[in-house]
Amino acid sequence: MDEYMKLSFNLPVNRIEPAGQSKPKQEVGKTTGDFQKILEEKLRGELKISKHAMLRMTSRNINLTPEQLEKLSAAVERAEKKGVRESLILINDVAFVVSIKNRTIITAVDGPNLKENVFTNIDGAVIM
Repeated sequence: MDEYMKLSFNLPVNRIEPAGQSKPKQEVGKTTGDFQKILEEKLRGELKISKHAMLRMTSRNINLTPEQLEKLSAAVERAEKKGVRESLILINDVAFVVSIKNRTIITAVDGPNLKENVFTNIDGAVIM
């Protein structure tokens, strides 16, 4: 006998619930409000740092403190609410260019390098 013929399958059996006792079914592809809200908050809260920004931050000795990171995240939220796509965010003496949509720091410039610098491809600025 062929090996495939020897296999048995455990198929699910549909149970019939007595009338009035069936559980309400959730639509496929729909998430509950609580789960969706938590997921969006988790995804929204994390900022990424591009490779370019990491190189700039390292070469310019820019180290983000937890307080600065919190301010940066708050600035991204504010820019997002205003519909900004690419923003210049100033925190103390450090400037960050951030992709709001991707929540990614694109580059960082510290105080000495800010003078006479031109920032392009931004459509908003947030000063914290």
